[in-house]
Amino acid sequence: MNIQIFGTKKCSDTRKAERWFKERGIKFQSIDMKEKGMSRGEFNSVKQSAGGIDEMINENAKDKETLTLMKYLTESDREEKLFENQHLIRTPIVRNGKSAAIGYCPEIWKNWD
Repeated sequence: MNIQIFGTKKCSDTRKAERWFKERGIKFQSIDMKEKGMSRGEFNSVKQSAGGIDEMINENAKDKETLTLMKYLTESDREEKLFENQHLIRTPIVRNGKSAAIGYCPEIWKNWD
């Protein structure tokens, strides 16, 4: 397994995800999205695996202005706006190769081999 966990230090679900993998002795790479966001390739891979842009958006993000704006954009413009404003993405994002899960999802992770 090649696990990557994208999240922030303040996100409790990100810390829970890291703890879940540590408890099982599974090595992972932790990426702080405040310091280094996702590359375009990683973003597209997560988007495809997670079921689209709408699944990635954190409706509870503090930047309400940008969230409201995104509701009125076309699909491609919304994707570009989310890539530019990665602080609006739900965390954690846990990737295993081409597979990805958004949020705290141990029921999905335990099926990864």
